[in-house]
Amino acid sequence: MRQEVEIEFKNMLTKDEFLRMKQAFHIDDDAFSYQENHYFDTPTFSLKEKGAALRIRMKQHTYTLTLKQTIEEGLLETHEPLTTEEAEMLLKGASAFPSEMAALLQSLGVVSNTIRYFGTLATYRAELPYEGGLLVLDHSLYLQTEDYEIEYEATDRVRGKAIFEQLLTTMNIPIRPTKNKIKRFYAKKYEAEEQR
Repeated sequence: MRQEVEIEFKNMLTKDEFLRMKQAFHIDDDAFSYQENHYFDTPTFSLKEKGAALRIRMKQHTYTLTLKQTIEEGLLETHEPLTTEEAEMLLKGASAFPSEMAALLQSLGVVSNTIRYFGTLATYRAELPYEGGLLVLDHSLYLQTEDYEIEYEATDRVRGKAIFEQLLTTMNIPIRPTKNKIKRFYAKKYEAEEQR
């Protein structure tokens, strides 16, 4: 299990803005890799209430279980690599979470055997170095929804924010309050359930 602090800035894009970004940075379609985020929480959304999120990410045929926790500097991410079989068993609810992750969840007051799989968000992602950080373009698909997003990962919050906002200004893209993917996913899930 490994941990890292992630400092990132996000902004939703229209399809036109996304295409302009691709063009400005000379990003071809084949530069995008495919990944899936499989989201988990308790039926009462205990993790969400604690400002945490749990997912399994499938990327290039590898699986990583990640717990994200909100901290002052950004997000604390705890990663646990999984085999394909371990990931599939967790998605089916047929196996327990790895012991170290279960202990970490317990420290948050969440019993791991109450956690359930809620659904999947698929993303086509392109990444490129930019001004000492990492620029990310995402095209995501989930629950009959399609959205576009730009992210900038930095090592310093103040400098990263300035670089990101300058890029948006240069590209004539308005700054929009942007929820992270799991919050967007759950908002759509609630909406769909309310319409039933």
